[in-house]
Amino acid sequence: MYKNKKILALIPARGGSKRLPGKNVKPFLGKPLIAWTIEQACSSNLVDKIVVSTDDEQIAAISLDFGAEVPFMRPKELASDSASSVDVALHSYEFLHKHGEDFDYLALLEPTSPLRKKDDIDRGIRTLLDHQHADCLVSVGAIHLEHPCMARKLEKGVLVSYLFDRDPQEKAAQQAYFPYGVIYLIKISELYKRRTFFPENSVPLFIERWQNFEIDDKLDFFINEEIMKNYFLNPQNP
Repeated sequence: MYKNKKILALIPARGGSKRLPGKNVKPFLGKPLIAWTIEQACSSNLVDKIVVSTDDEQIAAISLDFGAEVPFMRPKELASDSASSVDVALHSYEFLHKHGEDFDYLALLEPTSPLRKKDDIDRGIRTLLDHQHADCLVSVGAIHLEHPCMARKLEKGVLVSYLFDRDPQEKAAQQAYFPYGVIYLIKISELYKRRTFFPENSVPLFIERWQNFEIDDKLDFFINEEIMKNYFLNPQNP
């Protein structure tokens, strides 16, 4: 709890994964991938409850072993490729609400973004709740080589720019940011109203360059492991 506001940490982890089957339970430096996010949530001083939403019995068992709660199994219709994070989050909140628990904010912590610093979750909570007007916070990393002004598409076999409105050099001078799953934090009433984790009144939680990675396939998995070993677990690095 922070400023008398109750905060639910939700970790979405369905069993199905086409590009990397079983990724949420795949061993990641000695323990299941999802365990890293659960332990990071458990280390928070401000989160009131940690829930894993899953349709998979193995994920549920591992989640319980590492300290999260699994008060329900996710319905099949919310475990498909087309199911949205918003629907999964609202289903989780509504289940808890019907069973007598209420929360003011929901923190979505994606297990495929394990590169969290120790204070990222609490830093995000303080940043949003100390803000006078914002209702949502999104972790973002600065885009480096793949700046939007460099993006191209094919038209009649020719590469053309995605961006035509201003001079490319002017665009390149403006720093661009990409959202990563370290934390999405939103007021629950705003989530119902906007039905997105990224409404217009969102504020950023800036993360470091080495955190700008998520896990979607085998290459991502390898890259994240190497970064975790060399940055997060190496005391000589920040």
